[in-house]
Amino acid sequence: MNTSTFASTPERILYRLDWQVIRRLDGLMQGDYRSLFYGYGVDLADLREYQPEDDIRYIDWNVSARMDTLYVRQYVEDREITAWFLLDLSPSLDFGPRDSQKRAVLVDFVTTFARLLTRHGNRVGAIFYDGRVKKVIPARGGRIQVLRLVNDLLDQPQLLKAPFTDLTPLFQGALNSIKKRSLVFVISDFISAPGWEKPLALLNQRNEVLAIRLWDPREMELPDIGPVIMED
Repeated sequence: MNTSTFASTPERILYRLDWQVIRRLDGLMQGDYRSLFYGYGVDLADLREYQPEDDIRYIDWNVSARMDTLYVRQYVEDREITAWFLLDLSPSLDFGPRDSQKRAVLVDFVTTFARLLTRHGNRVGAIFYDGRVKKVIPARGGRIQVLRLVNDLLDQPQLLKAPFTDLTPLFQGALNSIKKRSLVFVISDFISAPGWEKPLALLNQRNEVLAIRLWDPREMELPDIGPVIMED
């Protein structure tokens, strides 16, 4: 992690990651762009049993005759993705040395994946949470949108004191804000009051959800550095 993450401008952060990470990953992602979702495309993805309200045009009559029950074809759907970043910016994200705080890792992750997605014509948005849903950035495409996300992240103050984190409002806010099926990145250390599992599961039913847990080994076992002053 670069020690100047928070001293840098959004342009410098994007430039650094563009050369160190994005160009390498982008080379691995060349070729036909495939959605994570099933839909009506040209490439067969799977077969499943017919369910009420399925389109009868997609019934596979040969397989249905062999299995003695109706089966429908599912295809990989080629389309643009709308991605959302659900960002936990609660005080525990500021744990760690200045050059490798969890918040700095979060900034680099969002910058990298937002740029990878927008380079392929997709849209990205974000929801900021710091004990409450503080900001919703509508999903848009392009490099300017990436720079806006990074700039707004860098502008978020570090909270010295805040109520105990509860991620439930973050997921409930996402359920209210994300209107159509999307790719959702949840980026958090998941240090939270219990009860967030149910709204996260509901969010996962409506979208493709990837949970990224940020953690520091020193949170599990304190280093032997002498007396440590701590505050609840």
